[in-house]
Amino acid sequence: MRTESSDASDLAWRTAGFAALSEVGRLQAVDMLGVGDASPSDLAADLGMSSNLLAHHLRVLEAAGLVRRLPSESDGRRTYVRLVPEVLARLGRFPIPPVPQGRVVFVCSGNSARSQLAAAVWATRTGSRAASAGTHPASRIHPGTIRVAQSHGLKLLADHPRSIDEVLAVDDVVVTVCDSADREVDVAHTHWSIPDPVRVGTRPAFESTLAEVTDRVDGWITAPAIHREG
Repeated sequence: MRTESSDASDLAWRTAGFAALSEVGRLQAVDMLGVGDASPSDLAADLGMSSNLLAHHLRVLEAAGLVRRLPSESDGRRTYVRLVPEVLARLGRFPIPPVPQGRVVFVCSGNSARSQLAAAVWATRTGSRAASAGTHPASRIHPGTIRVAQSHGLKLLADHPRSIDEVLAVDDVVVTVCDSADREVDVAHTHWSIPDPVRVGTRPAFESTLAEVTDRVDGWITAPAIHREG
């Protein structure tokens, strides 16, 4: 049963959330983070905003619980900004890019774990074409990737890692799923900052990766069909 106190607290929280989104620069930043993560420097460049002004906007969004920062796995000097979707959902619906109609290529450095699982989940969830690739392909798909896929009835789309140069076609939509690939891929792409389970090597690490990949895919394909114009 809700009380007058809880109602007041929720009202105060929603007021702070909408206040954080009431400035055009912050709302633009939220729109840009619709389905992918971005570093503050990339956000500043894409928004045409000074780093100091963006830092202020991010502090406001963080204080409202709308975004959080993640350390880059590949570069300790970098961070990524990610939306907190459950908080946004409590405030309302926000524009996100439409679900791609063509092939989606998921890219990580080794193409031995994250990108393999992401491509398999995308194909399973959407019934659409998907592929995966690596910027520096490993010699094999990691056994932990194969085991976790099999245990969840997930069919991997490849039997060995492949280079992005041999996979990527002109019309492909690219999603990078590791921080190194985000900096190495030189075509337009969405980025998901996902830790590398190979570094840990345990079954829980691969389970966690699969769960996060699945959440990111589902969050995109089940989001309300409200899209940006233009």
